[in-house]
Amino acid sequence: MRRLRILVTVHESLIPPDTLAGHEQREIDEWRTEYDVVSHLKQSGHDVRCIGLLDSLTELRTTIQEWQPQVVFNLLEEFDGIAKHDQHVVAFLELLRQPYTGCNPRGLMLSRDKVLSKQLLAYHRIPTPQFALFPRGKRVRLPPKARYPLFVKSATDDASLGIAQASVCSDPASLKERIEFVHEQTESDALVEEYIEGREIYVGVLGNDRLTTLPAWEMSFGSLPEGQAPIATRKVKWDRRYQVRHGITTGAAQALPDGVQEQLARLTRRIYRALHLTGYARMDFRLRADGAVFVLEANANPNLAEEEDLARSARAAGIDYDELLARILSLGLGYRAAWRASED
Repeated sequence: MRRLRILVTVHESLIPPDTLAGHEQREIDEWRTEYDVVSHLKQSGHDVRCIGLLDSLTELRTTIQEWQPQVVFNLLEEFDGIAKHDQHVVAFLELLRQPYTGCNPRGLMLSRDKVLSKQLLAYHRIPTPQFALFPRGKRVRLPPKARYPLFVKSATDDASLGIAQASVCSDPASLKERIEFVHEQTESDALVEEYIEGREIYVGVLGNDRLTTLPAWEMSFGSLPEGQAPIATRKVKWDRRYQVRHGITTGAAQALPDGVQEQLARLTRRIYRALHLTGYARMDFRLRADGAVFVLEANANPNLAEEEDLARSARAAGIDYDELLARILSLGLGYRAAWRASED
C-alpha cells in the first residue's frame, strides 16, 4: 500500500504513548487497541496523527481542513459519553467528504440499536432469541407465561456493560430485580431474551460489497464455579486475573458439527447486509447442543487490538495484523459514500 496521511480518531483519554515502556499492564489494557493500530500504521511507513475527541468536533474539523488526511482511521466507540453517538461523528466525516475506516452511519445506528436490529433480523428470517423490551421509566410488568431462564441486558450498551451472572434469571423475582438494575445502573432500556444454552461462537467479516468471512472463533469458559452460567460477563471478557484463574480462553472453534462452519459464514453475510454494515464487523452466535444456531448480536467496528479475537481469527486465515489494517484502510478508501456519487 502506498504511503498515506492517516488521522486516527480516539477517545480523549485513550491517546496512546509512543512506547509501552514504563507503563503497567492495567494501564496498557486501556489503550491497547489504539497503541497497536497507531504503532503498526507508523511502522508500515504511513504519516500518522492521533486526535482525541470528547464532546467537540471543532479540532477534528480544523485538523482535516488544514492537514487534509487521505483517510481517517476511526477508533471511536462513543462521543460525549454516549456509545451510540459515534455514528454522528462518522456522519460528520461524511458531511466533510472525508474517507474513513469502519462502518457507515446507518450500519452503526442499526447495529447499536439491539431491538431494531433484532426486528430486522427477524424480518429476514435470521434466527435470534425471542425478546421483549422493558423501557426505562415505566412500571415493570412481567409476562405471566414467561419461560425461564431469561437473559437481561442493556438495549444499547456494549462491551458486556451490566452483564453478570445475575443477568440469567430463573424466576419472576430475579427477573424484575435485574430489569430494574439495568434501568438504574446503565440508564437504558432493558432487553430480555430467552437464554440459549450452548457454545459461544464469534465470526469476523471484512468488506463493503464483496465480503470475506473469517474462521469461527469460540470462547471457552474453562472452569467456572459450579452453578455459574457460561456467559460473557464483563469479568469474563475483561478481567485478566479472572480469566487466568478459571482458564477462560478464546480460539479457533473446534469440532463443529458438519455444515455449521458454512452455516455460520452464510448467516454472517446475511446479517452484515441486512444491517447495512461496511468495513469490518463481528457476529456473536450461540450454538445449541442440537445444532441450532442463534445470532446474539452484530458488532460493528469490533476491538482491533493485535491479540484480540478479530485479529487472531484473521491471522488464522493467513491475514497478518499489518495486512488486516491495510485491508481496513482500503475498504475505507473504497467505500461508496453518498457524497461520492456527486463527484462521478
